[in-house]
Amino acid sequence: MGSQGSKIDFRQAVIDLTSKKGKQDEAFWEQLWSPDSGQGVSDIFAMIPAEDVRRLREDYPKNLASLFYKTLEKIQHARDTPSTLSERKVINCVRLLTRLIPYMYEDAEWRGYFWSSIPTCASWYSLSEGVASFYYGWCISIGKVDNLSLLETCELIWEAGVGFASRPASNAQFDQNRTEILKLLLACLSEVIYAPITDENRLRWVAHFTSAENRHVLPLFTSLLNVVCAYDPVGIGLPYNYLLFNDSREPLVETALQVLIVCLDKDSQPKSDDTGYSDNYFINYLGRIHREEDFDFMLKGITRLLSNPLLSTYLPNSAKKINFHQELLVLLWKFCEYNQAFMFYVLKTSDVLEILVPILFYITESRSDPTRVGLVHMGVFLILLLSGERNFGVRLNKPYVARAAIDVQSFTGTHADLLIIVFHKLITTGNHRLQSLFDCLLTIIVNVSPYLKSLSMVAANKLLHLVEAFSTPWFLFSSPTNHHLVFFLLEVFNNIIQYQFDGNSNLIYTIIRKRQVFYQLANLPTDAASISKSLLGRKGKAREEIIDQLKSPTAHVPPETHAGMFV
Repeated sequence: MGSQGSKIDFRQAVIDLTSKKGKQDEAFWEQLWSPDSGQGVSDIFAMIPAEDVRRLREDYPKNLASLFYKTLEKIQHARDTPSTLSERKVINCVRLLTRLIPYMYEDAEWRGYFWSSIPTCASWYSLSEGVASFYYGWCISIGKVDNLSLLETCELIWEAGVGFASRPASNAQFDQNRTEILKLLLACLSEVIYAPITDENRLRWVAHFTSAENRHVLPLFTSLLNVVCAYDPVGIGLPYNYLLFNDSREPLVETALQVLIVCLDKDSQPKSDDTGYSDNYFINYLGRIHREEDFDFMLKGITRLLSNPLLSTYLPNSAKKINFHQELLVLLWKFCEYNQAFMFYVLKTSDVLEILVPILFYITESRSDPTRVGLVHMGVFLILLLSGERNFGVRLNKPYVARAAIDVQSFTGTHADLLIIVFHKLITTGNHRLQSLFDCLLTIIVNVSPYLKSLSMVAANKLLHLVEAFSTPWFLFSSPTNHHLVFFLLEVFNNIIQYQFDGNSNLIYTIIRKRQVFYQLANLPTDAASISKSLLGRKGKAREEIIDQLKSPTAHVPPETHAGMFV
């Protein structure tokens, strides 16, 4: 009954804020962060609906300013005297700020309020530095202490891994507290979503938080990185363990991953020294990692998480599956972009194939979903980045053992065969919005082609089918750049014949068997009348006839258009 009464008091306090003007006493504010005001973040979010926040912002701005000031004041008090305050109260304060900040960002004037020099806003400015809230986040994560200044930096790191060998004590409550703090931090850093692209200050939160002005930047970066890379969703492998026990670490890992990606935004770095901020120290520290044991820890962590949805077990759905693989691909891209030594380490180990297979799985699963086009782009760009190095092409010759439910034709061959088959499927059955990736897909095959020792018959047929489809007159003439795709494929054949002729009898046989395709390409008409006739003939053909001609399932493009996709 007491808990229910506190919820009623909390809701009544919110109603009073959105309907009354004037000052409130301390007892009024205590209702908003009472330990019994909510059992979780969902309770607080439900008791402060979006329309109430917007009404408070538009009609009672002084009440909103007072609410921020009082809430932040409570967090600052917890930072200064952590052993004297209820942990639950501070977590409720954090949740309250997390709920309100996004609605503040909707209004340009309130975005400026966070950086105002007005005395009542000065303490809120300290939150922008990430000191008050996150400092207390460490405090309630490591236990009750009287003086935070006595803590060593290593004591603030949450997980063993890069730069820290000892594993600190942890429990479910610590993980929940850290997750709440990181969600508040993520809300603070999300101004870029609401600010217009022309606003030069839209990344000021990220720039400030990742600069030297945040004296906790190193333990924060290390904690986020280690928490993500050390996470093992399967654990000891007990079947259905995720149904029996609540995993408090997964929400922390997902939130830490999102914060880490946001802080690794290189656009937050100043264009000149006039901004008052120095370099992005997250990027700086990531680029300075050089020990092989650290690279091994990072690579194994990313590989373990990327491969998680591909796990196959005798018992259906007996292993826990994670759903933040898109963020993992972004993080892997940033690892390779900001630390070349890490990328070279990945390429010199066979683990690069343990990354390739999950990426191919994700882009295959996402090819027909318009909402996941970004995931496909990220996966293709990662493979393109890796394909520029010789070691990647050499590693592709390792035999592929089917262990993942990748939706491709059954074959016996190497990882190179898998790569070609997946790319063929992406081109022929993918969403039409993926057409811009055709150049990238074929460039990857060109990059690795000099090192492919033995293509299977299935992969060879896929390559020849692409030549057949891309060299049809209506496709070549429908866009001034479509001929580049044929050039890429011819370069693939030239590279394989020149450098790996002996082991590629399947490809040579397929080229000879399909020689008519090359004869037609050599005799392609180039006069204006023939080109017009080809395009008009394309319009007159029924879709079924074209599919029968190409003998392959293809992506849908209306017959009356010349969008570049072939059907």
